Amino acid sequence: MSDGFALVDLDLAYLAQFVGLTVAERVQQALAKSGHPKLRYSHGFVVQHLVDAERSIGALAERMEVTQQAASKMVAELERLGYVERMPGADHRVRTVRLSSKGREAVERTRRIRARLDARIERALGARRHAQVKEALMEVLKLLGGAEAIHRRRVRAPR
Repeated sequence: MSDGFALVDLDLAYLAQFVGLTVAERVQQALAKSGHPKLRYSHGFVVQHLVDAERSIGALAERMEVTQQAASKMVAELERLGYVERMPGADHRVRTVRLSSKGREAVERTRRIRARLDARIERALGARRHAQVKEALMEVLKLLGGAEAIHRRRVRAPR
């Protein structure tokens, strides 16, 4: 009797999930070593909404499908860490949140780290297999209705 679990016994969804979690862990380790030790995976679920525009807390809450209080709490944490900043809004009654220069740098660094990891995977699998795996996963995302949330930058945090 074995205490382990054979990878071959996992379904496709678990394998994809565990690959994603492993990549996320490697990204976090690399970010910590490069000057972002307090940036967490969960912060990405806020940051994705600020990459292309500044937003009010209300707009963030709506996009994240959480309460304004929950969104405000997450923004306050990112603000304390220096990744976002609050600015006066157009009507001066509503403040908006945007990525700070440190936040934009962290996004760019994360993209570079992920690109290096993906290149490592491609070297290991070969370009053809890498493209086939990527294509298959994109098909599964579309089949299960997950592609639109990614396209619109509206990926929900796990609940």
